[in-house]
Amino acid sequence: MADWKPQNNGFYGQTQTPIPALDPPQKPKRNKYAFACAILASMTSILLGYDIGVMSGAGPFIQEDLNISDPQLEILMGILNVYSLLGSAAAGRTSDWVGRRYTIVLASAIFFVGAILMGFATSYAFLMVGRFVAGVGVGYALMIAPVYTAEVSPAASRGFLVSFPEVFINAGILLGYVSNYAFSKLPLHLGWRLMLGVGAIPSVFLALGPRWLVLQGRLGDAKRVLDKTSDSKEEAQLRLADIKEAAGIPEECNDDVVQVSKRSHGEDVWKELFLHPTPTVKHILLTGVGIHFFQQTSGIDAVVLYGPKIFEKAGITDKNFKLLATVAVGLVKTVFILVATFLLDRIGRRPLLLTSVAGMIVSLASLGVSLSIIDHSDKKLIWAVALAITSVLAYVATFSIGMGPITWVYSSEIFPLRLRAQGTSVGVAVNRVMSGIISMTFLSLYKAITIGGAFFLFMGVAMVGWVFFYTLLPETQGKTLEEMQVLFGTFFRWRSTMRELEKNNNGVNSTGDGNDNKVLLNYHLKKKIEMNIL
Repeated sequence: MADWKPQNNGFYGQTQTPIPALDPPQKPKRNKYAFACAILASMTSILLGYDIGVMSGAGPFIQEDLNISDPQLEILMGILNVYSLLGSAAAGRTSDWVGRRYTIVLASAIFFVGAILMGFATSYAFLMVGRFVAGVGVGYALMIAPVYTAEVSPAASRGFLVSFPEVFINAGILLGYVSNYAFSKLPLHLGWRLMLGVGAIPSVFLALGPRWLVLQGRLGDAKRVLDKTSDSKEEAQLRLADIKEAAGIPEECNDDVVQVSKRSHGEDVWKELFLHPTPTVKHILLTGVGIHFFQQTSGIDAVVLYGPKIFEKAGITDKNFKLLATVAVGLVKTVFILVATFLLDRIGRRPLLLTSVAGMIVSLASLGVSLSIIDHSDKKLIWAVALAITSVLAYVATFSIGMGPITWVYSSEIFPLRLRAQGTSVGVAVNRVMSGIISMTFLSLYKAITIGGAFFLFMGVAMVGWVFFYTLLPETQGKTLEEMQVLFGTFFRWRSTMRELEKNNNGVNSTGDGNDNKVLLNYHLKKKIEMNIL
């Protein structure tokens, strides 16, 4: 933290030039430039979504054509998540060096090569090589999309914009399901290869942020980008001042290009995250990693990847009906994620997340019950089959309306600037590890404890996750990225800390001069320093 001294106004920082009072609050218009940047960045997430969706239907065809066992199929389905660890681990450092946009291009190029290799695979080993290359590209895409989008988004619409990666993941899943159905009528040796190879097409289009510009010392470029991506000139000034403070650049510096320390390229960040973290960083890291952990361990990839197997267990044996049922899953996921994008900045992260997880718990319980009844019945029970299908659709709907998008929104907005790229990559790494474990063990799991038992297990994990979210995750709606640090550091006592800060916040507002906008933002950090939290 910079060594600030109180000046004139009695708060931290240099003497402030009064910022004109804002007009009475009005709902800001949607920032078209930030919207366009978020769309372009988030489209990289289509790569992961398409792979998940297409492997769900292509897996049985691959197993039949290459004559592989169930354990080999499990590994093939889930290994991409493990391979993506390499990409997500490297993406943080890469994006700090070459920039967010070039990292997006790199992610697309790597996935393109992987998709081509998978499409031309002639053996299981060849196919695994393609999965490795595609996995690295997916890792890059998963890490960079929410980071870039969070950095160009104004606070008022950040939830809406940062949920876009999850929207495109779901769109990719739906495209994968549709691809499965479209190519399922082709000869066995050709159908699954086209399903996988078509994934190269989105990456071609994808190959054709301001905070990173500040970290490189390019203040002139950053000012221009912030002017375009902020809802007002005043917000742009506040965002730039807060970013300069986090980057260690004097607030009064207005040069277009300045010299910054090497630390801003990512050096020593890992030490600050893991070896010498402050209470604030510990709390942020715990919540950022925890939300990714529970998103995957509550079973979403088992449902999405093994949908045809689940529907088969539920009593649907016709191949076309199974593929159409998975298309319905993809459609429901896509519709409800679109609903979620409009609710995030209206309802808030916490209420939507807690409601979503509660719905998942109920859906998993009913799915476990229905599958257990079907599994132990000698005849086909239509009502149980209908309940199982309804439960699957309800589960993906409740997941998509909260748990799915909020995981990416929340983890990308809570880390301070200097730790954001690497901190987000840690969360993505945990996400991919747990996704890989679930997807590579689901078939073995349900054979060991029955398919109903597997979903009861996911239900138990979701219940633990609900308690974790309720007790440890503060609300972040409407906060600037640099102001976010004030919400963390007291762990289970964050509610009392927030009440105290809101009380003091009201005290600042009571001055009534209408020119405290910049002072108000800095006041939060000042109080936290006094409380020895930061």
